[in-house]
Amino acid sequence: MMKNIRFQCVLALWMISLLPALAQEKRSLTHADYDRWETISSDRMTKDGKWIGYEVNPQDGDGRLEIVATANSQNRIVIPRANRFGFSHNGQYAVGRIVAQKDSVRYLKLKKTKPDDMPKDSLFVLDLASGAMEKFGRVKSFSMPVKEGNWLAIQFEKELPEKPKKKDPADTTQINNVKEKPKKTDGTKLLVKSLGQATSYEFARVKSFGFNETGTFLYYTLAEEDTLKNTGLFILDLSTGISKPIDERKTEYLGVAFSPKDKYVSFLTTEDSAKAKKPYYDLYLYEIAKENNQKIAGKSTPGVNGMVSKNGNLSFSEDETKLFFGTAPDYVSFAYEDDTTILEEERVKLDIWGWQDDEIQPMQLKNRSRTQNKSYLAAYQIKSKKVVPLADESVADVSLDRKSKFDYALGFDSRPYRRNYSWDIQVGRDLYLIDLATGAKTLVKKDVPGSPQLSPAGKYIYWYDSRDSAWVSYEIKKGAFANLTKSIPSAFYDELHDSPSLPSSYGAAGWLKDDAGFLVYDRFDIWKIDPTGKKQPVNITQSQGKGTGVIFRRERLDLLEEGIDPAKPLILEAFDEKTKKSGFFIGDFEGKTAPQEVIFTDHRYLGLQKAENADVLSVRRSTYLEFPDVYVTDIFMKNFTKISSANPQQAQVKWGSVELVEYLANDGTPLQGLLFKPENFDAAKKYPMLVYFYERNSDGLHSYRAPAPSASTINIPYFVSNGYLVFVPDIKYDLGLPGPSAYNCIIPGVQSLVARGFVDASNMAIQGQSWGGYQVAYLITQTNMFKAAGAGAPVVNMTSAYGGIRWGTGMSRMFQYEQTQSRIGGTLWEKPLYYLENSPLFFMDRVNTPVLIMHNDEDGAVPWYQGIEMFMALKRLNKPAWLLQYNGEDHNLVQRKNRKDLSIRLAQFFDHYLKGAPAPLWMTEGLPAVEKGRTLKYELSDR
Repeated sequence: MMKNIRFQCVLALWMISLLPALAQEKRSLTHADYDRWETISSDRMTKDGKWIGYEVNPQDGDGRLEIVATANSQNRIVIPRANRFGFSHNGQYAVGRIVAQKDSVRYLKLKKTKPDDMPKDSLFVLDLASGAMEKFGRVKSFSMPVKEGNWLAIQFEKELPEKPKKKDPADTTQINNVKEKPKKTDGTKLLVKSLGQATSYEFARVKSFGFNETGTFLYYTLAEEDTLKNTGLFILDLSTGISKPIDERKTEYLGVAFSPKDKYVSFLTTEDSAKAKKPYYDLYLYEIAKENNQKIAGKSTPGVNGMVSKNGNLSFSEDETKLFFGTAPDYVSFAYEDDTTILEEERVKLDIWGWQDDEIQPMQLKNRSRTQNKSYLAAYQIKSKKVVPLADESVADVSLDRKSKFDYALGFDSRPYRRNYSWDIQVGRDLYLIDLATGAKTLVKKDVPGSPQLSPAGKYIYWYDSRDSAWVSYEIKKGAFANLTKSIPSAFYDELHDSPSLPSSYGAAGWLKDDAGFLVYDRFDIWKIDPTGKKQPVNITQSQGKGTGVIFRRERLDLLEEGIDPAKPLILEAFDEKTKKSGFFIGDFEGKTAPQEVIFTDHRYLGLQKAENADVLSVRRSTYLEFPDVYVTDIFMKNFTKISSANPQQAQVKWGSVELVEYLANDGTPLQGLLFKPENFDAAKKYPMLVYFYERNSDGLHSYRAPAPSASTINIPYFVSNGYLVFVPDIKYDLGLPGPSAYNCIIPGVQSLVARGFVDASNMAIQGQSWGGYQVAYLITQTNMFKAAGAGAPVVNMTSAYGGIRWGTGMSRMFQYEQTQSRIGGTLWEKPLYYLENSPLFFMDRVNTPVLIMHNDEDGAVPWYQGIEMFMALKRLNKPAWLLQYNGEDHNLVQRKNRKDLSIRLAQFFDHYLKGAPAPLWMTEGLPAVEKGRTLKYELSDR
C-alpha cells in the first residue's frame, strides 16, 4: 500500500513537472489561422507628439483602434471596430468611425435585411486627457479642417421613417386621417461642432460640405426638396456662426474650392435638368468679404473654346490672382446616333482596328471613359477677368507647381510618339513652358524622356535622361541646358538593371532651399550638385556607401517641404546590400563629415515619422520573426519604446527562421538567396523543400511575412510551420536568355543546399506565379530533379503571347518581350529562335514532373490561353497536370474565398507529392462540371 502511494506521488509530481512544457508546446499553422492574423495601419501622431494612434485589423473580423501616450505606453485607449481616425489640431481629441460588428452584418445579410435597415456607422469623439467619449449614431461622413481649427462636421444618414402603428380594428375615427407623404430629398442632417466647446450648428437637407484649410469657414450645399426653389450653396462663418447664401436654385453644385487666403470661393453649377444628357456647367467666383457672386465662365465665354468641364479640378494660385479650371470640347452630334427611327437591336456594334491609330482598340476602349471625361486646363485671370486656355488637344497635359505660385507651367505633347507605345514604353514627349498670363507655349525640347519637373523655387526644369544616363536641367531665365552629372565619376543609372530597356535612375533626394543645390543618388551615395555649375559636385556621404556596400538615402520627414532646409538634421536611411542590415545615420549637407551611425541592426525599418511640432519619432521595424510593430523614439533614436503588440498568438506557433545563403551560379556569378527553416531545425535530419522565385528577393531577409491565404504563390510561414524548407534564390538575367538564366541561377542554388545534407533531394518542388510561373514551366522541361511543380499564370508560348493583349490595360504585349521582363530584346521576326528556344511549350514532351497550374479567366496581365496551352500539351502527352481556373478572377486572386481555396489545394498538392499524404478527390477524380458549386472535393482519397 505504501509503495502504491509513493508511486502515485512520484507520478503526480512528474505530471506537474510536465505542465509548463505542455503549456508551451507549439503547434503548426493551419488554414484556420489566417483570419485572425493582424496588420497595423494608419499610424499617426498628434502634432505635439504626446499621442500616437494606429489601426489593428485582423484579415477577417473586427478590428480596433489603439491610441497610446508616447511617454507612457501603459496609458492606452482601445476602441473596438474604430477606424478612419484623426487627431484635432490642438492634440486634445481623437475622432473616428466605428463600424458595425461584422458577425451581426453577416447575420442580417443572411436574413436578407433591407439596406436601409442594416446597421450604419457611428462616430466617436474622444477627449484624450480625460478618456471621455461621445458617440453619434448613423453617421454618413465626417470631416475636420486640414491645417488648423478644432471643428468637426458630421453628416448623418437619412432618418428612418417611423413604422406605422397598427390601427385598432374598432376605431373608425381614423378613416379620414390621411397622413402627409414625406417630401423627397437626398440631403441629410449636418452637425458642425466645436471640439471642447458648446458651440454647434445644425442644418437639414445637406448634400455636400467642406472646410477651408484653416477651419474658419465651412461651405454646404442644400439638396432639393420636391422643388429647385430651395437648393443652394451656403457659407458658414465659424467665428460668428452666421450662415449666408452664395448661390441658390440651381440643379447641382460641384467642385467647391476656397482660395489659399480665403478671399474667394469658386464652384461649378448648372441650371440644366438632372436628366439632361448634355448638360452645360458654369463657373462662378464668390468674394467672401464683399458677398459678391459672379458667373465668370460658361460655354460662350471667350477662351473657353467649347464648354466648362465638370471633370476639371478647381484651384487657385497662391497669390489668389488666378483660378484654374477645366474646359472640354463642345458636345458632338452624330446623325446615326441621334436617329430615333433605328431600333437598338438594329444598330451595328463593332471595333475597327486601324494600323495608323495612335492607340489600339483595346487600349481605346479601356481608356474610353477617361478620354470622354478629359478636361483641358485653363486659367481665369481674376484682375483682368479673362479666361486663358493653357492646355488644348495639341498640348493636352499641363503640370502646375504644387502651390501654383509661379507664372508658368510645364506642358507636354505626346502625340508624335504615342503610336510607338505598344512596343516602346520609353517614348518621349515634347516639353513646353507655358505662360500663365497669355497661354503662350514655348518649346523647350522635343522628345524628352522621363518626367520633367519644376524645381521648388521655379528656377529650373529638371529630369533624368535615361538615354544619356544623366540628370539634366534647363535654366528658365537663361534658356540654358546643363548636364548636371556629366563631370561626376559615378553611375546614376541602375547598375543591376538586366532587361533590354534603358535603366532608370536611383532617384533624387530633392532640392535645397532657393534651388541652391540638387541632391541625387548613385547606387550607394548622395551627391550635392550646384545647378549653376560654379561649384564642384560634392559627395556628401564621402563615398562611405560605396566603400562599405551600404546604400544611403535621405529620410524626408516633412512631406510638404518646399526645398530642403540645410540647417535641419540630415537623417539618412541605410541598407547594407550584402548583410541586409538597416538603420539610420546622421549626415552632413556640406559633406565635411562622414555619415555617423545612429542605429544599424539586423532589422528592416520602415515608416519613419516625426511629430509636426515635437522631436518625437515613430518607426516600425521587423524581422522574419518579429512583426513590424510601432515604436517611438527621440530625434537621436537612442531609446526605442515598443508601443504596439500585434499577433501575440504567434508565440504559440511553430514559426521557424530564415538564413541568408550565398552560392555561385553556373557561370560563376555570386548570388544570394533566402532559406526559410522549420522551428527546431536539425541539420542532421532531411526535410522536403519548396523552391519559390521571382527575380530578386534576398533584400527581403528581414521582412515579416504574415500567414495569409494565397493570391497566387505559396505562403512561406504556413509551409515552414508545417515542416518544409523554403528556398528563395535571386536570379540574374542575360538578355535574350530568360529561361537559361533561370536555370543558371536556381539549379546551382538548390544543389548547394542539397550538398549541405539536410535537404531531402527526392522530395523537392518548385512554385512561381506570372514571371515565376514561366520559369517553373521552363525548368521542368530542363530537369527532373523536382517531384512536383506549381505554375501560376505561366507564359509557355512566347510566339503567341507576343501578339497578345494585356487586357487589364488594353496594351499590346510586344513591349514586354522587346523591352522589359521577358527580356528577348527584339521582335518575333528579328529573333525567332530566341522566342522558340525560351518557350516551354515546344519542349513539353520532356516534362516528367506533375504540375498544378492556376490561370484565371479574367487575367488582365497574361493571356488566359497560355495556361490552357500548357495544360492541353501535358494532357495530350498523358502527363499528370491540373488547371485551376477561378471564374471572374484576375492575374492574382482577389476574392478571399478563392484565396483560401487555393491555399488548401496548394498544400494538398505538395503534401501529396513531397510528404506522401493521400491525394484529395479533386486530384484523383477531378470536379465534373455538373458538380461545380456543389462540392469542393477536399476529401482525401483512399487510393
